[in-house]
Amino acid sequence: MTDYRIDPFPRIEELDALWRRAWGGPVAAGYGAVLERSLAHVGAWEEGRLAGFVNVAWDGGVHAFILDTCVDPDVRRQGIGTQMMRLAITVARERGAEWLHVDYEPHLDAFYTGCGFRPTLAGLIRLRPAQG
Repeated sequence: MTDYRIDPFPRIEELDALWRRAWGGPVAAGYGAVLERSLAHVGAWEEGRLAGFVNVAWDGGVHAFILDTCVDPDVRRQGIGTQMMRLAITVARERGAEWLHVDYEPHLDAFYTGCGFRPTLAGLIRLRPAQG
């Protein structure tokens, strides 16, 4: 059974292991400080191992932002990401956010629309060259 936690502060080693499996690279330096400033974050543990994570950043006002959604490839398509999003949406609402934004790549459209997000136009500019 998956253990979901709101506002966990996983050890950096746990986050790094998940990031490497989900994103193919290490967790950003100083990520713990990012979490301290976030509106909320949600973690999912499978058999004692961090298997999923989502961060809810915010502007200090009415806008919150979904960032860093990831699920370990070994346990994807089992509803973990969807349940983390449900919890993230609920806690963002409870903590006063009026809007919850998410940017995502086209292949994730079914996931995010299935979680209740509706597509909108947005802009993006890369400020630094891609690593690797």
